Amino acid sequence: MYRGSDFDLSRVWLSNEPALTQDLELNTLYQAMAGSDEFLFQVVKGAILSGLGNDVKTILYRQAVLKDCLQNESVVRGFYEIAIQALERKRANWLGVFSHYPSGILYDAVRLLQMLIEAAGKLKSVADAEGGKFASEGFCVFFQTLKTELSADYFATVKAQLKELELRDGVLLSAKLGEGNQGTDYVLRKSVRPKPGLLERLFANRPAVYKFHIDPRDEGGCRALSDLQDHGINLVANAVAQAADHVLDFFMMLRTELAFYVGCMNLHGLLRQKGVTTSFPFPMEAGTQRHSAVELRDIGLVLSTSKNVVGNELNADGKSLLIVTGANQGGKSTFLRSLGLAQLMMQSGMFVCAQSFRASVCRSLFTHYKREEDASMESGKFDEELSRMSGIVEALTPVSLVLFNESFAATNEREGSEIATQIVRALLEAGVKIFFVTHLYEFAHGLWEHLKDEGVFLRAQRESDGQRTFKLIPGEPLETSFGADLYREIFAEAEHAELLKS
Repeated sequence: MYRGSDFDLSRVWLSNEPALTQDLELNTLYQAMAGSDEFLFQVVKGAILSGLGNDVKTILYRQAVLKDCLQNESVVRGFYEIAIQALERKRANWLGVFSHYPSGILYDAVRLLQMLIEAAGKLKSVADAEGGKFASEGFCVFFQTLKTELSADYFATVKAQLKELELRDGVLLSAKLGEGNQGTDYVLRKSVRPKPGLLERLFANRPAVYKFHIDPRDEGGCRALSDLQDHGINLVANAVAQAADHVLDFFMMLRTELAFYVGCMNLHGLLRQKGVTTSFPFPMEAGTQRHSAVELRDIGLVLSTSKNVVGNELNADGKSLLIVTGANQGGKSTFLRSLGLAQLMMQSGMFVCAQSFRASVCRSLFTHYKREEDASMESGKFDEELSRMSGIVEALTPVSLVLFNESFAATNEREGSEIATQIVRALLEAGVKIFFVTHLYEFAHGLWEHLKDEGVFLRAQRESDGQRTFKLIPGEPLETSFGADLYREIFAEAEHAELLKS
């Protein structure tokens, strides 16, 4: 059901994973999807971070599966519980102490297969009863596989064979004598003579047989007999153990694949409780330069606050540059984060927190956010910014998206603007899409003058009394976009301090 890269929970999905996690606050999203379940956390993390490798066909495939899950939530959660129960019963009943001996391996494998076949029967029953409610390719293939592979005859045959492999009537072996009269070519034989009834056992003529008894205190004889039995069942024990591992892998895979969709259902339920609008985005082919949104919200902020989060719009179709300027605390960074989160969620096959969202698929996503200076820095903030930028450039792939948030502001206005301008121009020439939040007026206005037709320019809206609406509107960068606010804040604090002194 989960199409694309297989999950490997130990794999480092992206070289820039720490930066993405910090800048986009991805842990808030993961925790909302997983709750306190560490396994779910790792699965949804892997699914979202690996989504950048998906194409449009894979994204639409996963969207269809997720739509089925949202419409049949109780059924899907039931499948997930069956998979979990099968794995937990294996852990609870696996003896392990006899695993070094063929007889112990066979015993454990038969018991495990009996438990797993019972779980498979539950899957088949639910699929037969509820399969008609699902329409996605993923679930249809899954149900058809269960119907074809798990027929009534199959279950009857497997149960009969497992019962026979319990060897309750003893072990029938054949062997040959090898060099030095050593036994060789041991084969476990199936008894073809049916069990006699009571009367037959009482009155039938019994054939002559050769037999011997081992004294219970004869440890060496008992050990030799046990070794003889292990020689005979060794091949069968290994074959049954491999079959058990194969069926167990199926349930492990089922649990892992369903875990992602369970996480999506958990998230959808939380957003529904908050009354937040969600929609399935429209992924577009890579390189088509599509990016538009209506009422797009930062899902991390939605999840972490009880207040109403303002949605924003974007129409950047045919553009590869977005510049956002304006007043402090006007919603610029929140909007930038909402774009990055929506891109990752779209490419993993999820819904997004918007009335509508459409974007071209990107092959890699990078963030370059300002960092607060700390004691661990070996150089200044500006050198650290340039070092991170160099790392991003080395890792960039064709059709990438880079999010900048107040980058290159750790130096003076002129130097920061010049460096930012050169980097933006170079990235645009390389076919990289850029979303840039900045307070560098010289930088933003220079791009407005020379690249106005190639980009989209938004600024944070502010009322005449200084109140923020957290809406971003199209407009030319303003030189006083935040200077007046800073001036007012500093002198208001100074005036307040003087009043306290007096």
